[in-house]
Amino acid sequence: MNVADDKSIVKEYFNSTGFDRWKRIYGDGEVNKVQLDIRNGHQQTVDKVLGWLKADGNLSELSICDAGCGVGSLSIPLAVAGAKVYASDISEKMVEEAKARTLHALNNNDNPTFMVQDLEHLSGSYDTVICLDVLIHYPQEKMDEMISHLCSLAQSRIIVSFAPKTCFLTILKKIGSFFPGPSKTTRAYMHRETDVVKVLEKNGFSVQRESMTRTSFYFSRLLEATRK
Repeated sequence: MNVADDKSIVKEYFNSTGFDRWKRIYGDGEVNKVQLDIRNGHQQTVDKVLGWLKADGNLSELSICDAGCGVGSLSIPLAVAGAKVYASDISEKMVEEAKARTLHALNNNDNPTFMVQDLEHLSGSYDTVICLDVLIHYPQEKMDEMISHLCSLAQSRIIVSFAPKTCFLTILKKIGSFFPGPSKTTRAYMHRETDVVKVLEKNGFSVQRESMTRTSFYFSRLLEATRK
């Protein structure tokens, strides 16, 4: 299966059965034990990013690109905190849900600005570019290109998260414990941290902060890098 096939599958998945599943996970309704674990893990990653940005000062001075925004789990609280947010997702249904949640949380549709777009075709220039839990859909040969493109959009900072490739997690994935559930239909790619750091450095960025979120079924390595 080539990269184009992967992207088509991801887009179709998150516009159909995947949307229903992840809408529940990223919401506040009743879910099963595994989904609750993933929800809590993802929220920890979101909270860590929000904590980093708020610790650095006034968010109202920032323009932020949330690449792969899903249902707005990060975009909406960033907008609430005052940042100007430009958010995108490959799934039209995800974007529609994000807009609905924004109206509920902020009672307006001016910020964040949402659009249906894949990572490859994002454009513009932003103070900070953030891409959480999206690289899992990109194989190793595509990861370099994707991160490099995101770096080209970032004026000063890029924050990315990815499933780290370790012996332990590789074994878990092989036995079916890493991404459980009957509705999983997309491939899950893990990446070596050294490879991600090399791409960031190649594009003129150096890692400043890092974090690791581990729950029973959610594993995400978070890196913040700034321009040298």
